[in-house]
Amino acid sequence: MSLHLLKLCVGAESISDLEDWIAERQAQRRARGEPLEQLHTTRMVPKKIEEILDGGSLYWVIKGQISARQRLTDIRPFTDGEGIGRCHLVMEPVVVPVEPRPFRPFQGWRYLQAKDAPRDLSEYGGDLGEMPEELRRELAGLGLL
Repeated sequence: MSLHLLKLCVGAESISDLEDWIAERQAQRRARGEPLEQLHTTRMVPKKIEEILDGGSLYWVIKGQISARQRLTDIRPFTDGEGIGRCHLVMEPVVVPVEPRPFRPFQGWRYLQAKDAPRDLSEYGGDLGEMPEELRRELAGLGLL
C-alpha cells in the first residue's frame, strides 16, 4: 500500500491559487527550455522513498484543511550551493481536489498512511466536486462533509 506525504501549502488561499502558481512555474520552465516537471524543494529527505514512489501523493494543507493532492513521481536529494542537504519532490502538475479535512499547522512534511488519506472528490459522485471550494471548506468545518 502506498505511503503519502502531507505538507502545508504556504501562501495559497485556495486550490485555484495553487493551480495558478503551478501554471506560472511551468511557463517559466518552458521559457528557459527546462523539463516541464513540478518541483517542490524541502530540507528533509524522506526515508521511505520506495513506499512513497509506489503510487504516493503529496497532500496539500491549504488554510488549515487538507484540500488537494498531487501524485509524486520522483524524490531527488541534492546539496545546495551553501552545502546544505535538500530534496526535490517531483510531482505531476495536476492538482486533484480531495475531501476537505481540518489539519493543524506543522513544520516540514509528515507521512500520511493510505488508509488515513482523504478521498478524491471525484469518488463521491454527484456535484461535490463542482461545489465552490469556499462552500466545501465551510461545510467541512461544520462537520457536514
